[in-house]
Amino acid sequence: MSKNKLNLTLPPGSVQDLKVVESPLTTQTTEKNSLLGKPKDVDIEAARESLNDLDLEDIEKARINEFLKQKKLIGELHEEEIEKLGELGSGNGGVVFKVRHLKTHLIMARKLIHLEVKPAIKKQIMTELKVLHQCNFPHIVGFFGAFYNDGEISICMEYMDGGSLDLILKRAGRIPEAILSKITLAVLKGLSYLRDKHAIMHRDVKPSNILVNSSGEIKICDFGVSGQLIDSMANSFVGTRSYMSPERLQGTHYSVQSDIWSLGLSLIEMAIGMYPIPTPDEKIVEQIMKSEVNEDSMSQFEPKTMAIFELLDYIVNEPPPRLKHPAFSEEFRNFVDICLKKNPDDRADLKTLLKHPWIEKAEKQDVDIAGWVCKTMDLPPSTPKRNTPPN
Repeated sequence: MSKNKLNLTLPPGSVQDLKVVESPLTTQTTEKNSLLGKPKDVDIEAARESLNDLDLEDIEKARINEFLKQKKLIGELHEEEIEKLGELGSGNGGVVFKVRHLKTHLIMARKLIHLEVKPAIKKQIMTELKVLHQCNFPHIVGFFGAFYNDGEISICMEYMDGGSLDLILKRAGRIPEAILSKITLAVLKGLSYLRDKHAIMHRDVKPSNILVNSSGEIKICDFGVSGQLIDSMANSFVGTRSYMSPERLQGTHYSVQSDIWSLGLSLIEMAIGMYPIPTPDEKIVEQIMKSEVNEDSMSQFEPKTMAIFELLDYIVNEPPPRLKHPAFSEEFRNFVDICLKKNPDDRADLKTLLKHPWIEKAEKQDVDIAGWVCKTMDLPPSTPKRNTPPN
């Protein structure tokens, strides 16, 4: 059997069936501190009205309304009004900081992306990012705004105090199946919202792009809203391709089915505590499942190291990983299997996955996500309200 050709120079923005949404540019851009989303451009009341079209619980609507209230109070974002408190992480060509908005005392996450691009490209990026103002959903990280200053794009987002699932996984060793089912339900709802309401696919589903907080909320971030930004970053930064689907690595047409592959791969990693390519030996998995799960115990189970080309060739040409261990439910193992079909046409779609028995069970199950997050990340064991600015 001949091997499939692996093309490592594919353009990361080459999506044909789901468009990148663009909105008219309504702000004047200047080289220093150009703004995206002044109060007049962001219709908070319209955003609140749009919530009525979504099937949300009262507590979910209340949380989004509180976020929109905070967003209105912040108004324009300026460099001089943002105080850096510490670094949260780095990746995707940018560094994320925990910051405080000095006027309102609100805590935010600020992603800094250094880009040396022509003014026309910068203007298009800022235009494309504007659609983030419309992405208000319980499982999408809230967007306060963005601006360009001295060669860097700042994207200011809701701060999630539990952090990303890659950091939680490192601390926890493995993530329990019941927790994973709730995480998966949230991710599927988030991906469906982006596709159905905004014609956006994520393009970078992985543990580091799924965030949690001490209130038990689960949200996805860093989705591919700006094709121009993705292309510009690709020219200066080689991102992680280890979660990409076979069809995407081969440089062929890809769709939201590519996100399903990435989700399946992420689920195995979080379930067993190690990246599953190449497929780990069953004896090692057995040892992992019998071990006490924590950061120290998992450090002994290092995955086999592969050169990047070897790894990507494995994804394209070798059988997909499977979740075989009997400690996991049959429904969970089946769910992962239908996510990790090599042919995207054989892979389950979002609608099918949302009706899967494992997900329907998660919908009904009462799982204390907040308590688990707080215990794992040493956060106060309460469920704090969103920080509200002073009167």
